[in-house]
Amino acid sequence: MHYLQSALFGILPFVLVIGAVITIHELGHFLAAKLLGTKIDRFAIGFGRPLLQRVDRSGVQWRVGWMPIGGYVRFAGDENVASIPDVEDLKRMRGELIAEGRGHEIGRYFHFKPIWQRTIVILAGPVANFILAISIFALLAMTMGENVLPFRVMAVRPHSAAAVAGFQVGDHIVGVDGRRTDDFADIQRTIRMRGGAPTSFTVERGGRLIQLTATPKWELQKDPVAREQRVGVLGVTPAQRAEDYIRVRHGPLGAVAFGVRQTWDVVTSTVYYIGRIVTGQVNADQLRGPLGIADVAKNVTRLSVEGAPDVPTMLGNTALNLVNLIALISVSIGFMNLLPVPVLDGGHLLFYAYEAVARRPLAAKVQAAGYRVGLALVLGLMLFATWNDLQRLRVFHLFGGLFS
Repeated sequence: MHYLQSALFGILPFVLVIGAVITIHELGHFLAAKLLGTKIDRFAIGFGRPLLQRVDRSGVQWRVGWMPIGGYVRFAGDENVASIPDVEDLKRMRGELIAEGRGHEIGRYFHFKPIWQRTIVILAGPVANFILAISIFALLAMTMGENVLPFRVMAVRPHSAAAVAGFQVGDHIVGVDGRRTDDFADIQRTIRMRGGAPTSFTVERGGRLIQLTATPKWELQKDPVAREQRVGVLGVTPAQRAEDYIRVRHGPLGAVAFGVRQTWDVVTSTVYYIGRIVTGQVNADQLRGPLGIADVAKNVTRLSVEGAPDVPTMLGNTALNLVNLIALISVSIGFMNLLPVPVLDGGHLLFYAYEAVARRPLAAKVQAAGYRVGLALVLGLMLFATWNDLQRLRVFHLFGGLFS
């Protein structure tokens, strides 16, 4: 019953978070296509049997499927599996439209649009995700402010990476990995990803700047939101008294700059982590799938509710934390969709690049093969991430306890 209650408690936050991110992504494609006069057949959020659907005056079918883990915009003429017809498909489509007396609509069909217009439509989805994240970060910076904690060393753990590197009590860390920053949260994010990797630190000590190089050690840590995580640890305790925090208020321009910076940090962190996975420097056991995202959303909601003195505070805390989670996931979705893998937006852009150079679309058979390979890669990654989620959630341990 406990696990059932936990699952139900996490369903609504998960649907809200994923639904918001996917809807904005697909709206990016949709609005760009509309702006360029493209004929659209369907706008769908979720897959499977429709729960809700209606057709508007322009002929677009709006649909909500029962599986809220995806979405799509179907343009008029989308027929083959890759949604990119080859020369023969285009000839046949043009002939059918003329034969049906709809030759005047050819210019509205997505696949007859110039490459630059199709590129804009495809890019609009990821760009919409980045704009959503920047907007959320900027809005939070303007309304809530930013709590900044200068990273001053209060204690150094014996035999830790910091002790080996020569850190001392009273050091003020003002830069990491070549970047000037003294914000504890910013420096901590960098350290957590750099286990086993030599990292440079700029430290202010006694009125002068010195350079130290430390190699954070991997450690397993329990986290109230992400459960058990393998993170890099430096081995220092920062000053974290209430009076050490500095609340920074941002105006509109400063807030937008903050939002751009936060979004860029998430992208660069993702690229760095993926690079370390590809080169075999770290395990991929921290990758999360839908179950992992649902678990994070559930824990964020639970922590927001616990300790709230009243209902308005509880709702406010929950909304604030879930909106911040939406921003983080939106950046990840936007970035992942730009990868040059057929079936993702980046794969479509790759096909368009070929078409721009060769002056003709890639053969349908090649596109279909690429689509299948891309689909296999994406599904394989999702299965692997789901396996990580199941391990992290100890589902197999639960089953063992039920049947032992």
